Amino acid sequence: MTPLVLKIGGSLLEAGHFRATLALVARARRPVVVVPGGGPFADAVREAQTRFGFSDAAAHDMSLLAMQQMAAAIVDSAPRFVAAETPLAMKRAWRGRRVPVWLPANLCASDLRIPRDWSITSDGLAARLAERLEGAGVALVKSCAVPRGASSETMARLGIVDTVFPAIVRRAGLPWHVLGPGETATLAGLIDAAAAGRDSNTRSEPVGAQGRRLPFLRQQEDLRSCRVSSRLS
Repeated sequence: MTPLVLKIGGSLLEAGHFRATLALVARARRPVVVVPGGGPFADAVREAQTRFGFSDAAAHDMSLLAMQQMAAAIVDSAPRFVAAETPLAMKRAWRGRRVPVWLPANLCASDLRIPRDWSITSDGLAARLAERLEGAGVALVKSCAVPRGASSETMARLGIVDTVFPAIVRRAGLPWHVLGPGETATLAGLIDAAAAGRDSNTRSEPVGAQGRRLPFLRQQEDLRSCRVSSRLS
């Protein structure tokens, strides 16, 4: 089965779906590598940049470290998760039936195809990792509604994904998915998740629904939320 690069947005922390999403991913039978969003740690980088005025390049490097902070939280959430920096380490984790969580700083530092500014977030970085893994797909789990059937370019214009994501999935021919609230079954299908045990204490919560139709005002509110979260994570 081909690997899947799965970006889990830091905004899920605010939405209250973070733990349930990780519990589902920890049951994946497909080879999956988790790309963490920066969440509140990336938010802190933006606030610090506004206050102290350092460059976008420095903020980019700091945001990679923010993603690694989130990775530490993910690894801590379940024994099956393990930190991984390189594709080789990810493949080693899959052989051991583990779920690698990407630490992006070192691999991105030497990648000249990654811009060092706010045009790329963990969305584009996830797509770039899938490109490097050759044959992998990429899926982004978001906390906001995703328009049914929208192209990646349309999603970038709406602020749902970053502006680099469409270019990478197009040039690499990547199979991709963007999931918004309510499509737990879609995510479970993508990762071929095993059923939860009867004695599990984890409450099932919705993690995303591509194309779920919401009332117009709710859609606009969720899209505004997504523009913020995609900038920060």
